[in-house]
Amino acid sequence: MDINSILYPVLSIGGLGAIFGLGLGFAAIKFKVEEDPKVPLVRECLPGANCGGCGFAGCDAYAAAVASGSAAPNKCPVGGAAVAEKVAAVMGVEVTETEKMTAFVKCSGDCDKAKTKYEYYGMNDCAMESNLAGGRKTCSYGCLGDGNCVRACQFGALSIENGIAVVDREKCTACGACISACPKGLIELVPYKNNIRVSCNSKDMPKATKDNCSIGCMGCKICEKNCPSDAVHITDFLAKVDYDKCTQCGVCTGKCPTKAIADITKKTAEVKGDDKETA
Repeated sequence: MDINSILYPVLSIGGLGAIFGLGLGFAAIKFKVEEDPKVPLVRECLPGANCGGCGFAGCDAYAAAVASGSAAPNKCPVGGAAVAEKVAAVMGVEVTETEKMTAFVKCSGDCDKAKTKYEYYGMNDCAMESNLAGGRKTCSYGCLGDGNCVRACQFGALSIENGIAVVDREKCTACGACISACPKGLIELVPYKNNIRVSCNSKDMPKATKDNCSIGCMGCKICEKNCPSDAVHITDFLAKVDYDKCTQCGVCTGKCPTKAIADITKKTAEVKGDDKETA
């Protein structure tokens, strides 16, 4: 066998590899994008959840935005104030304190309170069930309890209790993943420190709401008329709390005939009290 028939192809391929390697090396130097040295420093301060709660596609994108000055240092819902202070220190700025928020499911129509129009035997998927005549509940606005929000939450802050989703606000980071996952648009962010909640999202006429769910808001305006702070208003037969005005005086919760408006801390205390009495 002629050794040249082997040597020449090897040398040719090796030479081409060397040329291409040099070309790629030159291109890497020529077109190198300089990274702001603050980006990795900011990134180290972040928890790495990549939840998107800051409004960016993960921690890397948020770190780059902070370093460029296009994002505030206090947008990480997972890290909270502690992370905001670290990021602000890296950037050499003062952090502005933001109000802590928590997710809330605007529905209390569980298996005992809400009526159903059919039995659902499909996959546990709220979007899929919702496509079947709006879901099993007669109230087309109600929580279906299939757990899309539970699966979307990376922090174990949601669970399904008696057919509806419930948020553990102590675990909630207000990342917003559950909000995007809910096909009914039932979940919203509310101030953590305010305990007044409207546990209904129905915009049906009062009679229909009453027929569908025993705890639905009927838009009777009793809360609106009695609120001393002008913090509750009815729109589309549904009460809405203005948390900037609400003083948590409790007048609306006491006047609501269906208890669609409630103080969540008092509801929790009542449940615990009932458990003790039962035990």
